[in-house]
Amino acid sequence: MSRDKKNNVIMNEMITAKEVRCTADNGSNYGIIPTHEALAHADEQGLDLVLIAPDGKPPVAKIMDYGKFKYQQEKKKKEARKNQKVIVVKEIKLSVKIADNDINYKVKHSREFLEAGHHVKFRVFLRGREMANPQAGVDVLKKVWPMVEDLAVMDKEPKLEGRYVNMMALPKKEENHK
Repeated sequence: MSRDKKNNVIMNEMITAKEVRCTADNGSNYGIIPTHEALAHADEQGLDLVLIAPDGKPPVAKIMDYGKFKYQQEKKKKEARKNQKVIVVKEIKLSVKIADNDINYKVKHSREFLEAGHHVKFRVFLRGREMANPQAGVDVLKKVWPMVEDLAVMDKEPKLEGRYVNMMALPKKEENHK
């Protein structure tokens, strides 16, 4: 074994330093010894000599089972990925001239999304002359907000962004204890 391409780890015969500060996996400390002697100790135990701190004076090397070490690192990474929470943002599109029953229908869906723990982005698209009065889009969102405020926290106030007036709603924390 020479060099692990993925992690750029220097080990065994690839170590070019004349001497290293050597420690073992079991906690014993060999002190500062010539590299060939550290390699002999590693071979004797059937393990690898891995350079941990190549910039140290002298460099620090550790006698360890590199395969086992790499396996444990991968296992930790997998565990961290498993514990990550994926945030899903659902988008509800509205218009300035939307009817009340359509608002109720869309709010019903947004409530389902919030109950499921998803973030909801409400967007009012401004067409043509509606761009002259973006306040109309803000008014639609202010009409929607009281219908979902028992389940949500407003993350972003209604705000004009390009041709859309956007508002972000996040589920309340106490609703999310699973």
